[in-house]
Amino acid sequence: MARGFGIGDAVAITATVVTEDRVSVSIPSYNFPHSIIDHSKVKKGQPIELRGEITRIDDEGGRATIDLGTLVTVDIDNVRLVEKYRPPKRKKPLRDMVVD
Repeated sequence: MARGFGIGDAVAITATVVTEDRVSVSIPSYNFPHSIIDHSKVKKGQPIELRGEITRIDDEGGRATIDLGTLVTVDIDNVRLVEKYRPPKRKKPLRDMVVD
């Protein structure tokens, strides 16, 4: 895994607001337009934090795919870890105990 990131980890990307009407943001190393619905007052050029979960990691290219409502693939250098994924704890064993 690249730099301590794993599948299911919650991460954040800092994007820049491009337009104000329907907030269009510029995500570093993502070469496609991305827009979000944000009802707060934002101004052009303002940085905004987008959060999502990692769905795929490409170790060779150093890229991660993140679910931000749509899947966005960015360089792993532009991603900041918010919370590690912790699998749920099992309360009952997978197999019943054998009683003689």
